[in-house]
Amino acid sequence: MSLNELSPAIGARKNRKRLGRGMASGTGKTSGKGAKGQKARSGGGVRPGFEGGQMPIHRRLPKRGFTNIFKKVYAIVNLSELAAFEAGAVVDEASLIQRGIVKGKFDAIKILANGEITSSITLKIGHISTSAKAKIEAAGGTVEVTA
Repeated sequence: MSLNELSPAIGARKNRKRLGRGMASGTGKTSGKGAKGQKARSGGGVRPGFEGGQMPIHRRLPKRGFTNIFKKVYAIVNLSELAAFEAGAVVDEASLIQRGIVKGKFDAIKILANGEITSSITLKIGHISTSAKAKIEAAGGTVEVTA
């Protein structure tokens, strides 16, 4: 294939609409804007959400509640997911991200006691439930809660 043989895909290129070029063109006279009115004028039109002076729906509907800007988002990890680590492994935030166990945006990771764990691991994490900590220590592992 050479440069002179390259061409765009069929339908990828369209001719521009030539406005005001006679009645036979289909877009002559009013150039597709209809007859008179605000939208036919130069620079005319209304902003998004404008309802002709009627009170817009986003102002008619009641507003409720608020968004807490100080909310903490926790990535939840169950004990059953920690069973993937071999015995003696040091599990921290970086290793959970690297293994793909936690993804996306979060403020902190919390370990919950859902599931069972048999391997003894060393867990270095910021937040853990009391029952999850007890299960890890019962399996011979250690838990270090970091700040």
